[in-house]
Amino acid sequence: MESRVVMLADFDYFFAQCEELRNPALKGKPVVVGVYSGRTENSGAVSTANYVAREYRVKSGIPLHLAKRRLEGTEATFLPVDAAFYELISDKIMQRLRGYAESFEQTSIDEAYLDVTSKVHGIYEAARDLVKKMKKEVKKTVGITFSVGVGPNKLVAKIAADSHKPD
Repeated sequence: MESRVVMLADFDYFFAQCEELRNPALKGKPVVVGVYSGRTENSGAVSTANYVAREYRVKSGIPLHLAKRRLEGTEATFLPVDAAFYELISDKIMQRLRGYAESFEQTSIDEAYLDVTSKVHGIYEAARDLVKKMKKEVKKTVGITFSVGVGPNKLVAKIAADSHKPD
């Protein structure tokens, strides 16, 4: 009996990475995508931040005014969520990933589980090669990176993906 091989594809800092894709001049600078409440210019919360911004302790869920304070004096860019654009990019990636799995479950705009057991005949070394192929295709065709965790079930795949971020 083949060992089950499940992957979790988790797109790295997805909203901010989409913004870097749209505007390559943002690469290497702090990028924060936020949900603005509209009460004041600085009211709202960080939806995501790229890894440059995270070096300044800016992460998902913190208030925008705190993120702005932590990034004061940097070349930080603050942008509102553009859900339609992120959905378009996500759909392109998911379409490609779907082709690699016999069973596919999209769990959010930036995560999906793939059961690839029969594709790799239950062999984890073959799964590693498949991961490289998937990442290369998505980076080349869409321009986005993602982390992948591999395991015998969804929980182990999720833990593995989280421990190997970013790509």
